[in-house]
Amino acid sequence: MNRGDELGDFLASRRARLRPEDVGLPPAGRRRVPGLRRNEVAQLAGVSVDYYIRLEQGRAAHPSCEVLNAVARALQLDPSEHDHLMALAQNKPRRRPAQPRKVRAQVQHLLDAMDPVPAVAMNGRTDVVAWNRMASAVIADFGRMPAAERNMARMVFLDPAAGDHYREWQKVAEETVAYLRYSAGQQPDDAGMAALVGELSMKSKLFGCLWARHDVRDKAHGSKLIRHPLVGDMTLFYETLELPGDPGLVLCTYHAEPGSESEVSLRLLDSLTAHGADEIRPTRERVRPGAAETSGGTTAD
Repeated sequence: MNRGDELGDFLASRRARLRPEDVGLPPAGRRRVPGLRRNEVAQLAGVSVDYYIRLEQGRAAHPSCEVLNAVARALQLDPSEHDHLMALAQNKPRRRPAQPRKVRAQVQHLLDAMDPVPAVAMNGRTDVVAWNRMASAVIADFGRMPAAERNMARMVFLDPAAGDHYREWQKVAEETVAYLRYSAGQQPDDAGMAALVGELSMKSKLFGCLWARHDVRDKAHGSKLIRHPLVGDMTLFYETLELPGDPGLVLCTYHAEPGSESEVSLRLLDSLTAHGADEIRPTRERVRPGAAETSGGTTAD
């Protein structure tokens, strides 16, 4: 899909989720299709209807930042959606010009020094390119995986263990797809991203449905409810840190709330794996709805 089609589909999807009363317009009664009409968005943004139609059809050459900001306000875009709009319209430099598969030795040293805080280094395709001991203990035994399978999106949608590992698997799936959408907008020429999206779309019906929603979300911070086979349920909070000297890479760290049962469980897991004990991956007893029955394939560079 070309850039203009991506922009048009994204604007149409954001327009469809709003009602006139959401933006201060009088209720319009029953409509043939849900959401705002194009003329209503144009009115709210202060542009002509013809111009907005051309923008949504991908025919508006070089829209200004002022116009795009006005459209973002009219559609009530959140910061990630606003950023995505600017990237699709090619009015913003790409923040992540590459999708590296390696880290500098100093980054690995930093990850190791952060232990026992679980931490990974990840690119925009969610390839896990480096990790520390506790990340292997909490998330997956990355060291025993083929390099091509060290990808968080593939694990969420294609690994039968994911449905047990993530207690809120649907939420994790939605966030993962939204981040891939956001990252794809930042780096539209990434062949590896196209290959990953194609593979997941073929192997997971749910992934295809979520991808078609055009939801976007930068990976900043949040929480995950994890069920671990050794220490039970944990609620872990994650923070994402960009590496200015390594464009395309982020560090993602996990921690438990101080004084919580999850903190006790995390410390217990640290103790159980601190002396060279085998790291335990989630069991593979249940496949969640919409997932492929088997893993496989590669993520292209």
